[in-house]
Amino acid sequence: MFGYLKGRNVIALTIFAVCLNTCFSQFQRQRFDSRQNNLDFNKPSPFAGQSFSRSPQQSSGLCPERTGRFPVPNQCDAYIECIDGEGEQKFCPEGLLFNPDARFNYPCGYPIDISCEGRPNLQPAQPTDDCPHQYGYFKVGQSAADCGQFMNCAGGVGYMFNCPEGLAFNAQSYRCDWPDQVSDCDVEAFLKFTCPPSPSDENQNLFAVSEPVRFFRSPHDCQRYFICVNGKPRLQNCGEGNAFNELINACDAAENVTGCEPPFIPDQEEEEEPLRFQAPRRFNTGPQAAQKGRVRLF
Repeated sequence: MFGYLKGRNVIALTIFAVCLNTCFSQFQRQRFDSRQNNLDFNKPSPFAGQSFSRSPQQSSGLCPERTGRFPVPNQCDAYIECIDGEGEQKFCPEGLLFNPDARFNYPCGYPIDISCEGRPNLQPAQPTDDCPHQYGYFKVGQSAADCGQFMNCAGGVGYMFNCPEGLAFNAQSYRCDWPDQVSDCDVEAFLKFTCPPSPSDENQNLFAVSEPVRFFRSPHDCQRYFICVNGKPRLQNCGEGNAFNELINACDAAENVTGCEPPFIPDQEEEEEPLRFQAPRRFNTGPQAAQKGRVRLF
């Protein structure tokens, strides 16, 4: 009987290990492993060290249950941590918010993941030379044409990242998105391309049905092309050795495209001076809200 159970356990553990290795991406495994980091996330509030007695009146007001973490009325980034009925008020790291649904996981998260309904107040911002807040993800650049870079702030230190080519950072989702889906991005200025007006626009024929999607080869590079969706461009890349063939509205071998026979060297635009933290070395993709940051792009 013992040998049978032991064999079944070995099989179960083997299946679990294979599933864990298969189902978790490298990024997700990093998030899983990083739970072991010995970082101090329980940053005490200015009221740290102030204990609350377990009298019935105070327990009912501060600790709804003997053990757990509970929201502070009107304060979205603070919580009461109760252990055996003893309550202590704590603040999340500045820039993060308390998640009442976290239960036994790390209690603080990013603003996009947490509702502050009924808890409008926040602790004062603690900006640094790099970051507007101690923790969070922020667009880099003040211009509406500066869409493709973002800053991951952890402990007030900024780490710079580039979105994949043609995509823009979306502060509403913390993801790189099509630039026409990002409200504060000037897509034409960002991509340096404007979709030509459709024939129906030129003829001002209100009853004509225009093509919902149109294709245009990049004027700077045969390998790249733009898809115009509702009049807004989206950059695409055919890949090395290929070029966009306007005769078939698709990528084709470069030798089949007039003017793009290899070796074809695309126009090289003058590169801007790289910004600070272009090559972060201390970045960690762990889920510990943000002591080292969390990339949500993949």
